[in-house]
Amino acid sequence: MTPNSTHCPDWATALLHGFSQIFLQRHALCGVLCLLAVLCSAPALLGGALLGGVAGLLTAQRRGYPKAEREAGLYSYNGVLLGLLLPQVLPWSVLLVPLIIAGGGLSAMLVRQWLKRAPNPTCLPAYTAPFIALGWLLLSTAELPAAAPLAALPANGMSLLLALFKGLGQVMLLEAPLAGVLIGAGLLLANRHAAAWALLGAALGLGAGLLLDAPNQALQGLYSYNPALAALALSQQRRQPWLPLLGIALAIVLAPGFAAIGLAALTAPFVLACWLVRAATRVLQQAARDCAPCATPGNPPRLR
Repeated sequence: MTPNSTHCPDWATALLHGFSQIFLQRHALCGVLCLLAVLCSAPALLGGALLGGVAGLLTAQRRGYPKAEREAGLYSYNGVLLGLLLPQVLPWSVLLVPLIIAGGGLSAMLVRQWLKRAPNPTCLPAYTAPFIALGWLLLSTAELPAAAPLAALPANGMSLLLALFKGLGQVMLLEAPLAGVLIGAGLLLANRHAAAWALLGAALGLGAGLLLDAPNQALQGLYSYNPALAALALSQQRRQPWLPLLGIALAIVLAPGFAAIGLAALTAPFVLACWLVRAATRVLQQAARDCAPCATPGNPPRLR
């Protein structure tokens, strides 16, 4: 039996890593707190989240995907997000369960194909692209109920503080501030640097929402979660703080465009912002390498 075809030694740990990978972390305790965030704030969604994550993990195991990637939760987190999304737009029924299972399994297959074609660190990561694509497909075929108007919230110190944590919770489609507090605690345990950037991204998104005269959406965290994710993804290069700042700005700017074309934003602004930043960085680095020989002492740069 090859190493890739062996079973994960600890399914629970692999599944918890799937929860933490939603926030680009591989940390079991962070995953526990993310799971608790669902349990405490939206217990009706817990079954869907677990079902989607297990479906992705089981698909990866049955198809013999690399063991290290399975254990890291790379084939579970998109399934978890789909399992959180679908019960919110479709009633629980005998059809919803196989739909979540199919979504989790298909998302794992999409991630695997992406990893095969983008194996290097310089390649564009998949992030939550499978969740977005499958989410858009499923939402386009579902008869969605009319969205209820958001309750007006006073913009005081307490509501602003709660809005920061709501932004973290909205990454997992959770509205309760408690969910964000638990997720923030998980990020703090996993990576203090990443936790600080996530809160900064959420704060800047909140400020942008207030400046754009959308206080209700901003105070519900709807302007915060994509900038927070962009900050998390791009803050790994600690010597380049301009990268997460640029990602935050792009995520804020791109978000209204999806509403304008009638698409649910989900986490698409975060993914697109990070892809643009990484692609631009790669182009600039390649240009710098190409120009390096021109600046050597023996071959001074030509002036025009």
